[in-house]
Amino acid sequence: MSKRSLDNNKDDSKIPAKEPKKHWSLGLVESMEDPKLIYKETKNLVVIRDKYPKAKIHFLVLPRDDISSISKLNKSHLNLLDEFGLLLKTIKEEHDCELRAGFHAVPSMHRLHMHVISTDMNSPCLKTKVHWNSFTTGFFILYEDIFKKLTEDGFIQKISNETHKSLMSTPLKCNQCSYEPKNMPQLKQHLLTHIK
Repeated sequence: MSKRSLDNNKDDSKIPAKEPKKHWSLGLVESMEDPKLIYKETKNLVVIRDKYPKAKIHFLVLPRDDISSISKLNKSHLNLLDEFGLLLKTIKEEHDCELRAGFHAVPSMHRLHMHVISTDMNSPCLKTKVHWNSFTTGFFILYEDIFKKLTEDGFIQKISNETHKSLMSTPLKCNQCSYEPKNMPQLKQHLLTHIK
């Protein structure tokens, strides 16, 4: 009997099936269970360290409930959002620097998440204009604004594709002064002048 026919007679049931690779956009759900990434947790929320931080301090606050994004929020989520605010207050008390908290208008990752990020924006992971503009333009909707909008309107309106493109193509501008660099390397060099 040839080797080929022996191979064809193998019992494939003993070979473990490969699990299908999960899409990268689902990575936050896995990260919520990684003890090395967890910073804090409560009954309803988990705070993790961002795997690719865009500043010296960069946390993500996520609900345990499977809420995909801000556009899925309604008035029934106000208590949950209130908990986001309480955790934010605790995180701010634990760090001696200016922190901003907010949500991306169009998140790239599945699972609602609030960024808590220091204003230094000093990180090797901050590489592109899109990275920068996603935290320094109206694309980054502050926590307080989301809470107010949800309280008043009961929902969060999605932004249009045109608005999204416009925000991502906004010219670079320092988030701490009026400096307008020509490119990211200039901006990153300039940001170092703000570090105390």
